[in-house]
Amino acid sequence: METVYEMMRAVLPFAWARYDFMLNALLAMLLMSPVMGILGTMAVNNKMAFFSDALGHSALTGIALGVALGVDNKMLSMIAFGVFLALVIVRVKAAGSASADTVISVFSSLSTAVGLAVLAANGGFGKYSQYLIGDILSVTPGQILLLVGVLAAVVVIWALIYNKLLLISVNADLAASRGIRTRLVEDIFVVTVAAVVMISIRWIGILLINSMLILPAAAARNISRNSRSYTGLSVLIALVSGVSGLLLSFWWNTSAGASVVLVSAVVFFVTFIFRRR
Repeated sequence: METVYEMMRAVLPFAWARYDFMLNALLAMLLMSPVMGILGTMAVNNKMAFFSDALGHSALTGIALGVALGVDNKMLSMIAFGVFLALVIVRVKAAGSASADTVISVFSSLSTAVGLAVLAANGGFGKYSQYLIGDILSVTPGQILLLVGVLAAVVVIWALIYNKLLLISVNADLAASRGIRTRLVEDIFVVTVAAVVMISIRWIGILLINSMLILPAAAARNISRNSRSYTGLSVLIALVSGVSGLLLSFWWNTSAGASVVLVSAVVFFVTFIFRRR
């Protein structure tokens, strides 16, 4: 990584670039932001904003189950439970016995309560509280390599299912009549979202992950004219918000995740006003 650091410092002659942890955080943000921008477009299209929020809160239950079962790798237990919960929510929602927001709220509340109950036993929740707000400044070179793999995997999956998923979001019956396996495509999407959310929570935080996933896409939707520009603008807004928020957090000595979300929110309101006018 030293070679990478030297190259970055050569093109970034700023005071903050002297610190390795800031360069690691910048690389992580450059890798995570496009993923959030890509996945957020379909989450907004399919009115699944609360879905990603439910997944974020379920991370507590994933950690709790890992602790109860003696699993040392917390990320692995979070991903496993997140994928399970995502598939369960989709199945229950498809049954049509209750509205989508009701189903998501029920599972979000249940998973949060279970996680808190288990982790707070004997006053042990304090050591897991960092997952609430995250800390992107703690990312390591090894974890950056993991994020490279995540970005590559999401791009490949998106190239394979995007058109099908877009048609499903417009008209599921029409998609099925065209021979598209709608349930399989939706499962792939929700599993991908669940995995990305759980992997990112350690650095973004449970309380902020949903905002980082939804706000760039919502802002892009305000000003985009077609699906291509929608995706491109969402990725661009996510990148600009991510990098700007990270640097502002360094200068203002604030939480990086919160700063990123604040910048994304400002962009959303600017695009909203632009659309109204």
